[in-house]
Amino acid sequence: MDRTRFSSIAIVVWSACAAASLTAQTPAPADGWVVLPVDEYRALRDRANPSAPAPPAPAVDATLTRIDYDLRVDADSISGRALLTIDVMKDGWSSIQIPAGLKARDARLDGQPVPLIEGAPPRVLVARAGRSVLTLDIAMPLTTSAGVESIALPPSSSPIARVTLALPKSGVDLSAAGGFVAEHTEAAGESRWTAYGRPNQPLTLSWKRKVDDRRADLPLRVRARLTTMAGLSEELCLTTTAVRVEVVQGVARDVTLAIPAGLVVDQVNGSTVGDWEASGGLLRVRPLDPVATDMSFVVQAEMRVPREGAVVVPLVRMPAAERETGGIAVDVVGAGEIAGREARGLDPTDASELGDIVAGRESPSMLAFRLKPIGGAEPRALGVTVVRYAPQAVLVASVEEARYRALASDDGRLLVHARYAVRNNQRSFLKVSLPSGSTVWSAEVAGRPVRPGVAERDAVLLPLEKGRAGVEAPTFVVDLVYLQTVESWTDKGRARIELPALDLPISRTGLELHYPPRFRIDVEPGAFRMANDPGAFAEALRRPALSIDVRSPADAQDKLQVLVDRYRSESGGPVVSGALPVHVTFPVFGPSIFLVSELTEEGHAPLVELTFKRARS
Repeated sequence: MDRTRFSSIAIVVWSACAAASLTAQTPAPADGWVVLPVDEYRALRDRANPSAPAPPAPAVDATLTRIDYDLRVDADSISGRALLTIDVMKDGWSSIQIPAGLKARDARLDGQPVPLIEGAPPRVLVARAGRSVLTLDIAMPLTTSAGVESIALPPSSSPIARVTLALPKSGVDLSAAGGFVAEHTEAAGESRWTAYGRPNQPLTLSWKRKVDDRRADLPLRVRARLTTMAGLSEELCLTTTAVRVEVVQGVARDVTLAIPAGLVVDQVNGSTVGDWEASGGLLRVRPLDPVATDMSFVVQAEMRVPREGAVVVPLVRMPAAERETGGIAVDVVGAGEIAGREARGLDPTDASELGDIVAGRESPSMLAFRLKPIGGAEPRALGVTVVRYAPQAVLVASVEEARYRALASDDGRLLVHARYAVRNNQRSFLKVSLPSGSTVWSAEVAGRPVRPGVAERDAVLLPLEKGRAGVEAPTFVVDLVYLQTVESWTDKGRARIELPALDLPISRTGLELHYPPRFRIDVEPGAFRMANDPGAFAEALRRPALSIDVRSPADAQDKLQVLVDRYRSESGGPVVSGALPVHVTFPVFGPSIFLVSELTEEGHAPLVELTFKRARS
């Protein structure tokens, strides 16, 4: 058994050794040759070693980079040369256009003669790439009209166009149309000008002899318009003065204003103001250039004044002015009013006549004056007496009662007369947000017509009177009449009557609604309830208004005269702006109901909802 196993192992070992010996005796294959066509070899080589991409071709073959004109004026013509800097971007021949309309007698390219190819416009051929300079001997006519001589250079695509012009004369004024003048020098009997033109635009140079302006040698005569807005706060008087100076004769190189002692100038604003300086009671304003016509600027200043009592309002003056016009408006900032005034050289007027500087700042406590047309050195002064309210006497403004009379028509129109009994000691304006589609017909405050200011869409501002110092401010009436477009009434349906929203709380509201007699209406539950009209609760609404009844023309003339006399006395001057307080009787038509509501918060629009139905005949 053992011998058999040993024989098998020996046979396997011998076989392996024999195989290894045969493998070692087999020779390795030798290197050979591969034969390829030349085209395939080159294709494989290009793929293995790709070449760099060729640079992109230029967008243009050549360009005109710069033109320099050197011209001189002769008796009736202009001659000189034009140097055209040309950059060629490609090899080979390139065609370059010279400016159309340029008359050239000779052409040289880098100092060598070159022919001009006729055409519109003429051209020059350049044989090499790079920068070249084309020199043209040119001549052009001189145009003369009404003593003004001029030349016109044709437009070109060059980004830089420079012109040097020599004139055989001095003392001339030259202007450039289509460019600007950069330099100017004068020698004995000759002047040289350098100007630059704009690309693709003709350049026209015009000149004439200087005209001796003797205006600067004349004595200075000026007039001034000074409009001042002065606000009296607790400790300061802030003033804004719009100054307009009109030069009647001569030239003004600066403007000198007189400022009162204690007035500190904060700023001087104006498009033509170069510099300003305030010292020694004078304000000197220097314009950018001497003023021969007029000049306007605004002076902002402040001054410490007493909190109450007699206050001297600072006035900015111009002593050199032959005549001063304009005006001044004075207002009390905060809880207070002007109780007295003493003016000299001023006339009372309406604030709306003082222009934009006062527009939008009108308030019941404002006083406005017009400057008498006197010289700037003549005396002029304004003193006022300010009364301040004690803090415990200042009440938050409120509306004691609101009364509405409304007339509704079935064609979609609603006429409303609103009356408010207002108690105020601090607020300056009452904001009334009207229903959408409303148009204001008239507005009055304490029996005086006012022009409502526009606050926003469908909202107006009405100036309020401020009560005097005391425990309780008196009430006054604010009247407003407006027309509203609503939905038309059909045979039956629902209707909404929306009343104005105020920025003050309302204690009690009453609505007298007149509706078409052909309908029956029912009020839906809401903030209003039906009741009998007991009359107005506020005393101001119970007092009879001084008015003109259009249905009683017999005594209309007498009542109108009373109104005119009262309005003149209260306004304090001979000027009356706006319409007189004429009240038209509210048209009472058709059946009516009376609705009441209490405690309407500020900014809330009272709303009445009702149903209607056409009555059967």
